[in-house]
Amino acid sequence: MIKFENVFKKYDNGVIALSNVNIEIPRGDFVFLVGPSGAGKSTMIKLLIREEKVSGGKIYIAENEITKLSKYMIPKLRRNISVVFQDYRLLEKKTVYENVAFALEILGESKRKINEKVDYALDLVNLGDRKKDYPSELSGGESQRVSIARAIVNKAPYLVCDEPTGNLDESTAWDIMQALKNINDDGKTVIMATHAVNIVNKFNKRVVTLDNGEIVSDVKEGGYYENNTTVL
Repeated sequence: MIKFENVFKKYDNGVIALSNVNIEIPRGDFVFLVGPSGAGKSTMIKLLIREEKVSGGKIYIAENEITKLSKYMIPKLRRNISVVFQDYRLLEKKTVYENVAFALEILGESKRKINEKVDYALDLVNLGDRKKDYPSELSGGESQRVSIARAIVNKAPYLVCDEPTGNLDESTAWDIMQALKNINDDGKTVIMATHAVNIVNKFNKRVVTLDNGEIVSDVKEGGYYENNTTVL
């Protein structure tokens, strides 16, 4: 379980990004984080992966308080939380397979294990037939799916996505969402920050709405809320 307990975040410039945030996310859940720009969505993600530190409160992952981790333990934390951003960050001179396998090679995994894990990840995002292609040969949606495969290849139990469909048209975005659904169905917890109203409304998953750094709504099977009004 992921748990935020009375979390408060104030940046050095005086901006209060989060105030008294309390939330529990059970293992295997799919959660949309929604709200206007500046509501605190990205800050929650940065705190979860310890890119930023809390100003107050506690964050737990599987009963471990990550707010107290030393900087030497942060890489271990990040091996359990995969992250996908809006930009793909692929290595242009490496194939799809090589992009996904790269992190495993650095960790010293055996070639057999790497093959198994890369095949698993690419199949989940429906790119098993594009292993030998280079990023320049891929569409934007395919590139994002490669970045998702790269994120999940180490089989971390948590996947956090910050606007993963932000640069994509609606049809392509649905390919990404199908990949994320496959990953969630495989048992991983998925947390996705997004402004994509149509996706949130049609996907019918848990929706947590933030505004001015506070959680103003938490609906198990909800839609996108703006100013406390459901957008249909």
